[in-house]
Amino acid sequence: MLPELTPAVARVLEAAQLHASVLGLSEVLPISLLHALLAEEEGRACSLAVAAGLDAAAFRASHAETLEVLARPRLPSPSSAVPLHPRVRSAFFAARDLARELSGESAVASDALLLALLRSDETLPAELEPFGLRVAKLEALMLAQRQPPPKLEHPLHLGACTERMDAARLLDACANRAREGLRVLEDYCRFVLDDAFLCRTLKEWRHDLKAILDELSPSLLLQARDTRHDVGVELSTPSEQYRASLGDVVQANCKRVQEALRSLEEYGKVHSPGLGQALGQLRYRVYTLERALVLGVSARQRLQGARLYVLLTGSQCVASLDWIIAEAAAGGAQIVQLREKDKSDRELLERARQVRRWTRQAGVLFIVNDRADIARLVEADGVHLGQDDLPVKEARRILGPDALIGVSTHNLDQLRQAILDGASYVGIGPTFPSNTKDFTEIAGLEFVRQAMAETTLPAFVIGGVNPQTIRAAVAAGARRVAVSSAIAQADDPRAVCADLLAALPAL
Repeated sequence: MLPELTPAVARVLEAAQLHASVLGLSEVLPISLLHALLAEEEGRACSLAVAAGLDAAAFRASHAETLEVLARPRLPSPSSAVPLHPRVRSAFFAARDLARELSGESAVASDALLLALLRSDETLPAELEPFGLRVAKLEALMLAQRQPPPKLEHPLHLGACTERMDAARLLDACANRAREGLRVLEDYCRFVLDDAFLCRTLKEWRHDLKAILDELSPSLLLQARDTRHDVGVELSTPSEQYRASLGDVVQANCKRVQEALRSLEEYGKVHSPGLGQALGQLRYRVYTLERALVLGVSARQRLQGARLYVLLTGSQCVASLDWIIAEAAAGGAQIVQLREKDKSDRELLERARQVRRWTRQAGVLFIVNDRADIARLVEADGVHLGQDDLPVKEARRILGPDALIGVSTHNLDQLRQAILDGASYVGIGPTFPSNTKDFTEIAGLEFVRQAMAETTLPAFVIGGVNPQTIRAAVAAGARRVAVSSAIAQADDPRAVCADLLAALPAL
């Protein structure tokens, strides 16, 4: 985007583009723009050049063919919109700065453009010198137009006012960038993830940002806004124009919001300490959300087809553990969790190594219950944590960024916390009374309904799920289930798994 142009300069630019198009050039060169400027006989550029010594008649006679093309009527056709050579583009911005210096105007006039063009390309003065033009005289004539500063009866101190407007312009730009980035993330959570919790959280944060910035005068921010003269509008890098995936869009806008909030925080301190502090707190909340979004997207992809999760304790199985794992996998189970509460560490480690081998053979994911250390030692795919176990952050420090980390949740507050903590998936329950575990309190089907409406993070309904209860769970919204005794104690685990999967809706 070029600076504001006077109508005369707009005509000159159009003529230069037509000339380049006729010649089959890929860019408007500086020489083409120079000829177009001097082709306007009544224009300010031509008058200035003549005053600086240019023999206009001799110049036109020497360049008659070029000037004839430039004088042709110009049709409103996009075919003549030839791109500008970098030196030509630079000359327009230099002319804008020169116009501001001389007259305080920001629109580019032809005389300022002529001088800026001659300054930008050393070959152009040589083009005009044989016809009498002297660049030094042209510069002197141009600079003589500078308006003298106004004389004031009393000194005018503008420092404080100028700094206030500069700060307001900066805060306005950063606030817009932060709001825009939050909206991009909100739209992703709304239309791609269909996740009510994340969408609502981002919407609340946009309103929180507005409430924080209400301390600033909206009229001041608008008065300070100057998009047309923002030098950053023209600056961009190739990477900014390309996004490889929706995930890249999410990552880029998380960073955009964080950077905007950081600038708001620092420059907001000039306005008031409280403003900077409130913005800093919001920035840290966005860091937390970024982790939840990025890890959640990865977990959704990795567990995309996982609907049946089997929890096994060796002592509760009616047959050997390796046979049940193989049969469950053959029936369609995609995840196996080893849950052993009564074994010593040495015994648990040995059992986990066996299950790791058997799950690899069966082609299913392997999760260790509670023990992140054991999960790491046996190279399990992840760990499942209860509310009284390690926090997600500490488990991830042990297992690394790629591990699956599940969390048992019993109410909406725990569910929301698990999402923000970066859980890969959640357990929802207990839903029904269980044969394998005594529950002091049953969350029930109401929590299933609430959880399914709250998030699209992989959520497995757990607790008493079997072929008799699964339809009630599905009616409440369940799309994934975790099952224990119904499979561990079945004579035909493969058939039970197949029946359970048949009752679940497709993902």
